[in-house]
Amino acid sequence: METETTELEATSAEARVFDLAETDVRELNSELHAPSAQSYVVQNPRGAHAVAAGVHDDVEIRIEGDVGYFCAGMNQRAHITIEGSAGPGVAENMMSGSVRVKDDASQSAGATAHGGLLVIEGNASTRCGISLKGADIVVHGNIGAMSAFMAQAGRIVVCGNAADGLGDSIYEARIYVRGTVGDLGADCIEKEMGDEHRAELAELLRESGKAAEADDDDYLGGFRRYGSGRTLYHFTSDQSGSY
Repeated sequence: METETTELEATSAEARVFDLAETDVRELNSELHAPSAQSYVVQNPRGAHAVAAGVHDDVEIRIEGDVGYFCAGMNQRAHITIEGSAGPGVAENMMSGSVRVKDDASQSAGATAHGGLLVIEGNASTRCGISLKGADIVVHGNIGAMSAFMAQAGRIVVCGNAADGLGDSIYEARIYVRGTVGDLGADCIEKEMGDEHRAELAELLRESGKAAEADDDDYLGGFRRYGSGRTLYHFTSDQSGSY
């Protein structure tokens, strides 16, 4: 009797496999920088650092486990899934492509990222999206303190709660939070939620894997938008206490 082959099974069958219990990260990254295959599976990462860093090609990479520092850093065009948690700096300085973390992410997730999409299906720690420069970040859980600090451009969606210091010294990035928000950072304020913002939010949720929620008006209605109050663009002595 013939059995149907799922898309995941087909992808796995065609993928080149690297077992980090037998191969070091340097060898893996060397292959990913000049790929000979279209898809890869990385087994036994066991918290290794800089896994799949600096990838520039349109390839699929599935990492089966937890990773350490700077996984998928400087990513460009690749689509990387981490089936576990990620250490500090996941998708740091990402330019394009996508990175998906199936569990929690440590501090500075998506730091300085210029483009692409970072999805964290668990929680993100402190300084998520610090100095964001144009990428999109969607966190299905909560984010820690000082997230979006000095975020210049891009969009951050938080389906859970945001801790103190959100958007401190923010420039023109947009932040959407559905849960509670602690004390806002300097010059970060709540802003009106217009139709264009609801449409933008729905699209980001859809891209992150929350299609049902993106079509639920009640769910969307629970979000609030935050951004720059634009009072820190120019230094003046009477505002010195705000710096």
